[in-house]
Order: sequence, then C-alpha cells, then structure tokens
Amino acid sequence: MKKLFGISLTSLLVTSLALAQTKPLTEEDYYRIITLPVPEGVSLEVGGLAPLPDGRLAASTRRGEVWLISNPYMLGSRVPTFKRFAYGLHEPLGLLYRANKNATPGSKEPGWYFLCTQRGEVTKLVDTDGDDEANEYRSFYKWPLSGNYHEYSYGPVLLPDGDMVITLNLGWIGRGASLAKWRGWMLKLNDKGEMTPWATGLRSPAGFNVLRDGTIFYTENQGDWVGSGRMTHLTKGAFAGNVAGLRWTSEPNSPLKLKVDDVPSTGKPMHEVAKSIPDLKVPSIWFPHTLMGISTSDIQEDTTSGRFGPFTGQLFVGDQGHSKIMRVALEKVNGEYQGACFPFREGFQSGILRMVWGIDGSMFVGMTSRGWASTGKAPFGIQRLVWTGKTPFEMKTIRSMPDGFEVEFTMPVDRKTAENPGSYSLNSFTYKYHRTYGSPIEDAKVVPIRGVVVSADGLKARIVADTVLREGYIHEVKAEGVRSAAGLPVLHPTGYYTLNAIAPGEKLTIASARQHDHSAMNAMASATASPATGKGKATASGRSTAAATGKPQAAKRVTEQPADWTNGPDQTITLTTKPGLKFDTEKVEVKAGSRVKWVFSNNDDMLHNCVIVKPATANKVGNDAMKLNLNGPKMQYVPNVSEVLYHTNLLQPETAEAIYFVAPTEPGEYQYVCTFPGHHTLMQGILKVVK
Repeated sequence: MKKLFGISLTSLLVTSLALAQTKPLTEEDYYRIITLPVPEGVSLEVGGLAPLPDGRLAASTRRGEVWLISNPYMLGSRVPTFKRFAYGLHEPLGLLYRANKNATPGSKEPGWYFLCTQRGEVTKLVDTDGDDEANEYRSFYKWPLSGNYHEYSYGPVLLPDGDMVITLNLGWIGRGASLAKWRGWMLKLNDKGEMTPWATGLRSPAGFNVLRDGTIFYTENQGDWVGSGRMTHLTKGAFAGNVAGLRWTSEPNSPLKLKVDDVPSTGKPMHEVAKSIPDLKVPSIWFPHTLMGISTSDIQEDTTSGRFGPFTGQLFVGDQGHSKIMRVALEKVNGEYQGACFPFREGFQSGILRMVWGIDGSMFVGMTSRGWASTGKAPFGIQRLVWTGKTPFEMKTIRSMPDGFEVEFTMPVDRKTAENPGSYSLNSFTYKYHRTYGSPIEDAKVVPIRGVVVSADGLKARIVADTVLREGYIHEVKAEGVRSAAGLPVLHPTGYYTLNAIAPGEKLTIASARQHDHSAMNAMASATASPATGKGKATASGRSTAAATGKPQAAKRVTEQPADWTNGPDQTITLTTKPGLKFDTEKVEVKAGSRVKWVFSNNDDMLHNCVIVKPATANKVGNDAMKLNLNGPKMQYVPNVSEVLYHTNLLQPETAEAIYFVAPTEPGEYQYVCTFPGHHTLMQGILKVVK
C-alpha cells in the first residue's frame, strides 16, 4: 500500500506540474505588485511622490502633509517607517526634490529642499536643522484663486536646464472655466520664481512630464472639448484644445494670440479642425475611452536601462479611474510625434495619480480615490511594481508604414501564425471635437488586410492594408492569432495607433491578396442595437422577457408617459449623483406592478447612466458593458442582455432624463447601477419591490 501510495503521489505531482506549465501566463508572472504598509492614522492620499538620493521616498498627500518614508524597498525588517516632514498645506498635488546648489561645506544652507505645489502657490519646504521636519515654508510663486473646488494645481516638474513647469486645472461650472488668471495653462518657472506662460488649452492636466531630451508631454481626461483621454506634446505657444484658457491670451506675455471665438465647435474630428487653426496641437496619442482607461494621469519615461523589462525608452501612463498602467511607444513622422498605446498592468489597489522610478529600477505608484473613485477598492496607498525578469510576449511597438503598419514583437514569432492575415485585424475610428463633454466613437470602419510579411529574424510583421489608411484616425491593431516561436499568445494583443501622418517610404508589392474573414469586425462596426437612436418617444435596446413574471416587456427606455397612463404615474422616483461615483440614494422602494416615473439627474462632472437590473446582477451587467468595446458609446454602455430591465441613456453633466416603466410584479431586491465602464463596482443601489 505504501508503494502504491508513493506511485499515486508521484503521478499527482507530475500531473500538477504539467497543468502548471500549461496555465496561461498573466501580468503577475512578469510584473509583481508589492504593497507598502501604511501606519494606522496616516491618510496617504498621494498627490506627489519624490525619490531621495539616499533611498528614501517622499509623498505629499491631499490632506496637506508631506511624509518621508524610510526603507520603501522593504529590505531587512521589511517594515518601512514614516516621518511627517510638513503639514498644513492646501491639497498639494505635486512634489519635487531639489539639491541646494548654494550649500557648500561649512555653510549653514541645508543640502536639499522640496518644492510643493498647493492650490494657490508653489511652496519651498526647508529643513534648516537636519531633523527631517520642515522649519520654513517659503512662498516660491503664487497665482490667484476663484475658490472653485475644481482648481487643482500640479507639479513642479524639472526641465533639463533647471527651470520647471507647473499646470493649473480649470474650474468647473457645468463646463470647464478659467475663472482665475492662467487657469488651463502650463507655466514655466525659473529658479528665482519668475514665470513665463508656456501653453494653454489644458482642462485637467494632472499628468505631465519632461523626457530626457527636454520634450514635454501632458495627459488629458475626457471632458468638454476632449472626446477621449489623450497625450499631447506641448511646445511653447501650443493650444491643446480646451478653449477656456484662451481668455488670457491678451496678456502681454502670452505666447499665442488665439481667442475663444476663433475655435468653432463643429463636431468635426480634431485633426480636421487643426488644418484651419495652426496653433491647435493634435494629440500624439489617443487613449480610447474605456477601451484603455477613463482618467489618464502621470507619465514616466523608462530610463531604467533594461531593469524594468524590454521597454527602455517607452512611456508608461497611469489611469486613475481604472487603477492601471498603460504603455506608449512613440515615433516621429514628418517631425511630429505619434504612436501606439497598449494595456500594461492592472490590479492596483486604488486610483493611480503618481509614478516615480526607484533607485533599483522598480516603479513606485502613488494612489488616491477620495472623490475621484476608481476600480481599486482602497482609498489610498503606495505600491511598488517590480519586473520579475521574465520577458512577456508582446507587441513591443507599432510603426506607421506607407501601406499599413509594422508590428515589432518582444521575441521571435511562430512564422506560420504570424504570416497568416487571419491572425490580425485592423479597425479605424475617430472622435468629435466640440464643447460637449466627451464624444462617442465616430466613423468606425474595418480596414481590410492584403497580406503580412514577417522579417527574417521573426521579430517584425509588416501588415499591408488593402486600402489607403485615414490620417487623423485612431487605428485598432489586433494580433490575437499570433504565437511566439515557443507557442505563447500575445499577452496584450490589442494596440491603438494614433495616425496623424502616414510615414513616407516604399510600398510593398503583394502578389496575391490573401483576404481573411472580416465578418466579426463587420458585425461589430455595423451593430445597430443602440438605445440612443431616438429622442422623446420610446426607444429600446431590444425586446426582452426580463420581467420576473416571464411576460414580454415593453421597451427598456421609454421617455414619454404612456398614453394609457391617464391618471399619471403611481410613483415618481428622483435620483441624483454625488461625488465619489455614488447615487445620492442607496435604496428605493416601489410597489409591485406600479407605474413608475424614474427621474435621473446627473449633477456630477462626468458621464453617467442609470440601469435597472434583475436582483444580484449589477456586477454581471457592468462587466458585460465593459466588453462592448467599440460598440459601447453608441449603445450607451447598456448591454443587450436579459438582466437589463430598464435604463436611461448616458447623460452629460448637469442634465437629466425621465423614463417610465411598470415595476416587476415579483417582489425582491432589484438593483440600479451605472454601467459606464469602471463605475459599476461602486455606483449601485437597491430597488426594493414590495407587494
């Protein structure tokens, strides 16, 4: 029996090993997230991060404090220690460590200090006696405030010449507004605290950075004049798109003279409008809304010389709403930046706002969620992202070619799958440029593929399109069928290339077009199951037998009172939003079978809908909405599934909609949820149906 038991145990181990070897690899296999423990009582809502040369890490918080963290790499005892360096600041959302060039051996000058951006000034924080506590809070540069809650301020970020840049958020009054001077601008400061206006058109510029060569990029969140998240190269005098900051171009030191009335709200693509407005700077990278993220934040260039994996020189961009990091590969075409963005690492504990490199080539990630809710459930924190040493099989870059794209992989491909046009798909789309908040995906079209040519070393695949590509459009590039030479699938098989200009060069001659089946993409691009097509009268996302009675239901979105409701509704429910991705009411009660007028008012500064679903299905419906991909915006992020009973459309900020429906006849705890991607995990309520 012992011998048989030993044989059985050996067989079990062999089987387990085989299963482990065939288990699909995930992001965690390549990049590990390590959480820094935060002492009880410390609300580490990170607004800024700054690494110190001695290995410590400093963090400013939205609570107005600056903390020094010793042993952030968790060596030895593995316990980091925290000491408060400064307090009493007004929501500092940026922190910069500076060596004091005036400090000399024997002088009384401290060897270093921090510059910290509060709401209304950059403050110099100085420890004069070496006890790791700031003794002096010196005003370095000030600007006016209107008192609007949305007037956040960010930075400073250091330039190669020793100057710095900061950015000032617009106020919010149902739209972005520059209520105080220079709101919506990037400003340049020298070491004397003297200011030069640099660029405008900014809406909510929380993320910006300076590359090693001095190039400045900033990221923007969806909003008015911003169809989707994007990253823009900011040169002096650039106009990045939001008109509110143009209010100050009459100032004598303004680097541009464009006026608010010079920018039309036509709804045409931004690339087209820029042809008649030379100052308008189109994005180098678009981050398709919800497909990549919903709230872009910090930028970090990979300067680790390979200590963070195979992406040296590329950019990493955080997303606050989706608690994740994206990757960007840039190139220059006709002297201007463009390129591709890819998913990179999900699963952070809170909303990412700041990212900095550690001295070992790992990445520290600072997070906060209060009022800016995120998919990460924790209210704040710092985590460290470490490369495990394994190279993921990825699309490393996508480059523009005169007849399509060239995809470079991180390791050699299996030639059979990589040469097959059916392993790839291409699609293109754009966004509206207008004063309205956000934009649906516009003018989506399948791009047919003529053929694919793989390089001799197996690292590159040139995809030749069977049509002329559209400049100014985002191109979705998928490589779902490609395998590595070792048989691995691409870890993240989708990239989005912003094609501002088609690269020059020689086109390939493909002797015979090997067309593949585009039926799935065509179906996606031409899907018409949209609840947004009608206004006023009843529109539906499909007929359903979703009611608890099992009887056929009327349209799921009825926006006019039915004619047979001669006495009006039995009940009127009014629901609004509040900050932090929440409905103002967590529980509503209606009578079974009653006639309900449901009024949903979106008084938030972002898009929301309200979807009523079967009991215990809010998360399932929310996940279904996340999978709508390019169809999401035109379907109002309401999936056509039986769990959905009734819904509003996706509402702009400061708007409302009323829908009419008959409550289910079966009592129970139904749910209402916002299915805009990333919102459903937090934005839920109970619709209790009673007899």
